[in-house]
Amino acid sequence: MSINKRTIVLTSLIILSVLLSGCGLLGGKEKEKIDPPQTVTYTDDGQVVEETAGEEVAEEEASEGSVMTELYLFDKNGYVVPQTFSLPKTESVAKQALDYLIEGGPITEMLPNGFTAVLPADTEVSVNITDNTAIVDFSNEFKNYKPENELKILEAVTWTLTQFDSVENVALKLNGHELNEMPVAGTPIGKTVSRANGINLDTTDVVDITNTKAATVYYVAGDEGSYYYVPVTRRVAENNIEGVVAELVKGPSHSSTLLNDFSPDVELLEEPKVEDGKVTLNFNEFIYGSFEEKVISEHVLNMLVLSLTEQNGIESVEVMVEGEAELVKENGEKLVEPVTRPEKVNTISF
Repeated sequence: MSINKRTIVLTSLIILSVLLSGCGLLGGKEKEKIDPPQTVTYTDDGQVVEETAGEEVAEEEASEGSVMTELYLFDKNGYVVPQTFSLPKTESVAKQALDYLIEGGPITEMLPNGFTAVLPADTEVSVNITDNTAIVDFSNEFKNYKPENELKILEAVTWTLTQFDSVENVALKLNGHELNEMPVAGTPIGKTVSRANGINLDTTDVVDITNTKAATVYYVAGDEGSYYYVPVTRRVAENNIEGVVAELVKGPSHSSTLLNDFSPDVELLEEPKVEDGKVTLNFNEFIYGSFEEKVISEHVLNMLVLSLTEQNGIESVEVMVEGEAELVKENGEKLVEPVTRPEKVNTISF
């Protein structure tokens, strides 16, 4: 069977570049929910002064002297993609994350196939965090990038830094001077940027900007045995939950290299219900896709959870099919609880 934009050959996805839940796939362990550390406190320069792990996974990481960190890198098709690495435990986690984005830096021997660093070689960086804003000061080498990569670099820096609880906005400097626009092609920055500016922007077929909102959805990329999830910001209708589901069913742009596992006939049978951070979705039977049995694919489940938990107030997703709540996952286990977003995306395993 060949892979196209509507059908993906589903594999066990237990090796490189997959969405892990601890050490297994999202939904692949009995415990669906992964809680992040309960308390992480940073100083103004991004140094960790207190960290209280709320789960065994976090405690294990601390004991091993490492911390799981998302780095937004370029894939072979030019998308900005999160990959999660186990990095040495440090007091300056924000600065370390940016250091690992530099070409020729410590990330070099860790890059998955087809991925590249985003910051020019020999760039030096400092980070000062104050009032939920990370102020990043780059050395002059920062300007040594291709103009066509400018917006992607801005997105990679912004999304890498805003993974930390203490950072909501990012401001840039070059040799101590504030940047209101990027230094090569002049991409506007203003005072700060945030995740609200989007990532891998796709305005294909957008007719009405005024009556739509930006929403980030996740599609699949990669090859058999090494799939990963790519965030794409698109314009959706005012009701973001239904709009996000519609974009997932619609699939990525035909000109892209991204993949989708949703049948085009998937429909919601009723309006999504949101209560206490949980959204309940009731689909028709086409949510099962090409499975002969009533099984929901890992890709479909992962894309739903990653995309919907990007929405404010959504913490977990419950999937129903024609009113039935107990679905079966690919590994044969019943999906008996709502699924929450894993702490990190596309975790690398060595």
